[in-house]
Amino acid sequence: MKKLLSIAILTILFFGTVSSQVRLHSERGVFTQGHIHPVLINPGATGFNKGQNLLFNYRNTWASFPGSPSSYTFNYDGPIGNRIGIGAQLMSDRFAAFETLKGLLSVSYNIESDVNKVGVGLSLEYLQHTISSDDVGSPLVDPNDQEILNRLDGSQFFDLSLGAYGVYDDKIIYGVTLPSLVSAMLNEFDNGTQGGTEIGVIGHLGYRHRVPNYDMIIEPSVVFKYLMLTPTHVDLNIKVDLLDEALTGGLSYTVGGDERFGFLAGVNLDSFGFYYSYNISFHDFQSYNNGSHELTLKYNIGTGSKKTSKPIMEDK
Repeated sequence: MKKLLSIAILTILFFGTVSSQVRLHSERGVFTQGHIHPVLINPGATGFNKGQNLLFNYRNTWASFPGSPSSYTFNYDGPIGNRIGIGAQLMSDRFAAFETLKGLLSVSYNIESDVNKVGVGLSLEYLQHTISSDDVGSPLVDPNDQEILNRLDGSQFFDLSLGAYGVYDDKIIYGVTLPSLVSAMLNEFDNGTQGGTEIGVIGHLGYRHRVPNYDMIIEPSVVFKYLMLTPTHVDLNIKVDLLDEALTGGLSYTVGGDERFGFLAGVNLDSFGFYYSYNISFHDFQSYNNGSHELTLKYNIGTGSKKTSKPIMEDK
């Protein structure tokens, strides 16, 4: 753990130097269940479905490895009237000594026709990157190092992100997110430099096929992620819903910056939804960890429906 901590701090200091305190990663790259719960990655999905939705997501990447990345996310979203959706999200992420705290407020406007429904939304986000003060107390760390002391207070950012999410003819699912489209650093370090950002994009395209007489929905999808200082990758997913969407299963394969394979299992009981996914990497580092786990709990208030994944098209 001490060796990992030392490497992590050196990495943070290196990136802080070469990038003039730019953002170190994009938080939306963490999730692998974004095709199931698009509100995690796309403000356009805010309030898209009926009822008020509470969602908790936990992800542990490289499980069992000391200091492995872990994140906790709590999200609320729901409609106001027939057109407006509002939401709020709080996320805590930690990788060794590096900690990220994120809070956002989102709003969307839904446009609906006989065959198409699309939500266009924006989110206002506050982010803070810090080094854990507990780990800085390690004997491997010089407590008088000015670079480390400068970063104990962290770097704070204010971001604005845009997104659109829609369903056409209750079959074609599409979405695009422009995360951190506008980003401003709220504090300055002693060298007087301020951070910049890179334009990223997340694209989502899926097709919902209902199998007649079998009470089955087959949904292949593709999620493309080009994000700031995050390896570009594509998630290829296939999801199957059974028994009036009470049971969910699926497979995923990721290509690009990360190559991994995973499976999904889920269950919907009335207003409750539970989803679990597991991924293993094809890189050599997989031999040092137990893979990646992601868990989502969802509760829908107000509809009494167990169909948490199907957008509601009949509210016209």
